[in-house]
Amino acid sequence: MLRLSVIIVNYNVRFFLEQALLSVKKAVQHIPAEVIVVDNNSVDGSGEMMREKFPDITFIENKENVGFAKANNQGIAIAKGEYILLLNPDTIVEEDTFGKCIQFMESHPDAGALGVKMLDGKGNFLPESKRGFPSPSVAFYKAFGLSKLFPKSKIFGGYHLGYLSENETHVVDVLAGAFMFIRRAALEKAGWLDPAFFMYGEDIDLSYRIVKAGYQNYYFADTRIIHYKGESTKKGTMNYVRMFYQAMIIFAQKHFSNSGAGFYIFMLKVAIYLRAALSVVSAFIKRWSLPIIDAVTMYAGMILLKNYWQYNVKVAEGLTYPEEYIFIIIPGYILVWLTAVFFSGGYEKNARPGRIIRGLFFGTVVIAAIYGFLPETMRFSRAMIILGFMFALFEMIGIRLAIHFMKYKNLKLGEVREKKLIIVGNKAESQRVEMLLNQAKVKNDYIGYVSIHPESPHSVHYLGEVHQLAEIARIYKIEEIIFCSKDISSQAIIEWMTNIGPDPEYKIVPEDSMSIIGSNSKDAPGELYTIDIKLAIATPFNKRSKRIFDLIAALFLLITLPVNIFIIRNPAGLVANIFKVLRGKNSWVGYAGGRQQQFQLPPVRTGIITPIDELRAALNDAAVSRINLLYAKDYSTSQDAELLLKCYRLLGRKLTPIEY
Repeated sequence: MLRLSVIIVNYNVRFFLEQALLSVKKAVQHIPAEVIVVDNNSVDGSGEMMREKFPDITFIENKENVGFAKANNQGIAIAKGEYILLLNPDTIVEEDTFGKCIQFMESHPDAGALGVKMLDGKGNFLPESKRGFPSPSVAFYKAFGLSKLFPKSKIFGGYHLGYLSENETHVVDVLAGAFMFIRRAALEKAGWLDPAFFMYGEDIDLSYRIVKAGYQNYYFADTRIIHYKGESTKKGTMNYVRMFYQAMIIFAQKHFSNSGAGFYIFMLKVAIYLRAALSVVSAFIKRWSLPIIDAVTMYAGMILLKNYWQYNVKVAEGLTYPEEYIFIIIPGYILVWLTAVFFSGGYEKNARPGRIIRGLFFGTVVIAAIYGFLPETMRFSRAMIILGFMFALFEMIGIRLAIHFMKYKNLKLGEVREKKLIIVGNKAESQRVEMLLNQAKVKNDYIGYVSIHPESPHSVHYLGEVHQLAEIARIYKIEEIIFCSKDISSQAIIEWMTNIGPDPEYKIVPEDSMSIIGSNSKDAPGELYTIDIKLAIATPFNKRSKRIFDLIAALFLLITLPVNIFIIRNPAGLVANIFKVLRGKNSWVGYAGGRQQQFQLPPVRTGIITPIDELRAALNDAAVSRINLLYAKDYSTSQDAELLLKCYRLLGRKLTPIEY
């Protein structure tokens, strides 16, 4: 029998999986072990990557997403190890993690399973590394925020056992499914994972049954892993709240008495509605706080302008403004200005002043045009429109300058300062990473590299040796550190992250990989940077622009239909496609389809034409994926217009549904 079977369930996190497997292979070098990967019907090229880079690993490809529990059971069914490790694909383990875990389990025969100290992508301790059973009281304190307010309390902090030191090994109730090291005998006695839990809760259920089977669960503090938390469901979203608490309801129905379960379920439903309300309010405030501030400030400013104009400029004429002006006209002006700024992109993150000016200008043009059609009794003052425009411009840019200064300590509105970046690795690998960053046109202030071995101090970009890393980061005020895992061990990376602290951002480049992986928040999914590519098509401004372009193009094609019937190959198809685009079912330009896509791109409507149509050449799946990536990365409406003109005769084609 093998000593260890590592089981990883993957779903659309190809690049995380690659990095996890590289760390696992190093950790099992001196242990008789096997690695099993179960893929839940990923569409990001995970299967291709597994067959190309890890042909020696047992790989199960499901044709549908069967859920975390059922997929793990598929791996357990063929596992031959004395110990079973359930490991998330968005993790990195230290080289001696598995050896230490086996040694601990052998010296503690009462141990049915253990979990380890988990750190997020910035080196912060993840409290879910150790948890208590979700009893009614524990669930109540968590649902109503008391556990967060008093994390160290034995009464209120029972969910994450915050009163137990994270640096000491303890017997605990619940282990996290991200790293669950289980004795096979305990697993067979307690039973496998319950498929009733599709996502979340299966680790709590299994931990509970292991204890019921007569074993102990241990939080083992002598080894660490990085857990990027790359789930498909973000914490804090309504979907997460619903799925998590639904899992708790299943747990209560399964393990509590009828009376206990009834109260528990009632309390959980209250928590669901409470969290849902908080989620809605939080999302509303986050999305609309700036427009609301603008609206209130502009309204107050317009009232002050009205009073000044009435009592100081037009006093001789006896001009007065009726209530209709105050309660209808002014709000109408503000609504037009805010709407114009919104569609101009003025509410995008780090929007440049030009977008605000453009929006206010066009809003003023619209107001002036409407003003001309109003009855004489509703035309109060053109001067107030101009003054309102000037005040709105001053107010909007002023508020954004203040917010920008508080965040970035400069007045360069719309410009995000490039991060000071260093690479940790030997010269060859550091140069490779630098080249990849340059090829991807990633904006950064590259300071240099920190080598593992001594090098000539005159070498270009050489900053020093790795033992000087903390001092180098402090002296140069480094904001991002990229580790080359080819040259530096996972254990050393984790050690440096914890020693330097969370102020810089950290990323890791796996050996021979084209991806850079990191995460800057423990409450958000891990972030994948395929050479830190920013996808223009994902911005709200470009999403709106694409839809507006689709509508304008559809109306143009409809108006010019008498001409188009002589140009387009299939005029009837063109008419059908025009109405599909107008209804929002399709876009004029979308991704090209393929059997496998290497990159998980933001969804767009299925296109009438695609970026490969202009090439008129047979391309393999890899080439199609790269072209799709370039389209998403460099997207602009002018790009869509250019493709539309080049493929004009194809706009009447009949569509075949494409799964992307």
